[in-house]
Amino acid sequence: MSKEVKIFAGRATQKLAKEIAAEFGAPLGKVDVAEFSDGEFQPSFEETVRGKDVFIVQSTTPPSDNLMELLLMVDAAKRASARKIIAVIPYFGLARQDRKDKPRVAIGAKLVANMLMAAGVSRVMTMDLHADQIQGFFEVPVDHLYASTVFFPEIQEMAKSGNAVMAAPDVGGAKRANSYAKKLDLGLCICHKQRKKANVISEMTVIGDVVGKDVVLVDDMIDTAGTLTRAADLLMEQGANSVRAYCTHAVLSGPAYDRIEASKITELIVTDTIPLKKQSDKIRVVSVAALFGDIIQKMVHNESISKHFIIS
Repeated sequence: MSKEVKIFAGRATQKLAKEIAAEFGAPLGKVDVAEFSDGEFQPSFEETVRGKDVFIVQSTTPPSDNLMELLLMVDAAKRASARKIIAVIPYFGLARQDRKDKPRVAIGAKLVANMLMAAGVSRVMTMDLHADQIQGFFEVPVDHLYASTVFFPEIQEMAKSGNAVMAAPDVGGAKRANSYAKKLDLGLCICHKQRKKANVISEMTVIGDVVGKDVVLVDDMIDTAGTLTRAADLLMEQGANSVRAYCTHAVLSGPAYDRIEASKITELIVTDTIPLKKQSDKIRVVSVAALFGDIIQKMVHNESISKHFIIS
């Protein structure tokens, strides 16, 4: 069956794609990208994909070039007579634009879904969408994976101490944190933030008791790290013993690294859906390659993947 499958990668996700292909048991396919002086580029498959199930791995951050590269690769596979084209998007860019939150703005996530379907995808595989309802923007099947599959065993070990408590860095993450808390029979606290503009927090308060507790923060992404580091500092000021954060997508833009280093956060654990720009003693990466590789195996053999949905 693996002979009928080809796995390729865009330039943004080469390392993770190689590990996914290795977990699946196939070499990563060869892609050449020709670049022109005006910024235009043209990817081409350097091996046949006719009649194959083609998996194209590409996180779309930053979204402009990486999304365009993914779309071009999907189009190239379609025109080369691939049987199926599965877009594997570990980090789905523009996912924060899932609705009109003010007048005269785009719904970027829906636009991306439309473009992928127009390009010719047969299926989409992604992880920890910023908003679950984005799955409904597609008219093709979406396999929405959760980093809880790789995070849960670690957090479960922490819970055995009897001193852990789950926390959400904002109200938007309360559902995720509550799912962990219920599964592990732990307490829950929420950091409530108010913003006056994007990426700038004006005020934050803690709801719940964290005195003497080992706090576990969970979130889908960490961007400028303003929310997370402020929440960690506030939790420590409220009497927490330690604060560890589990975040799926390490966007880490702008002052993020400096904020993490200066904060009281004990450790930040992220996945490799986005490559780290630099290393930090406070940041630890866990790989999702084995998870994606196993899901691809099960998809190819038409097997159930429901066992991976521990916490959604």
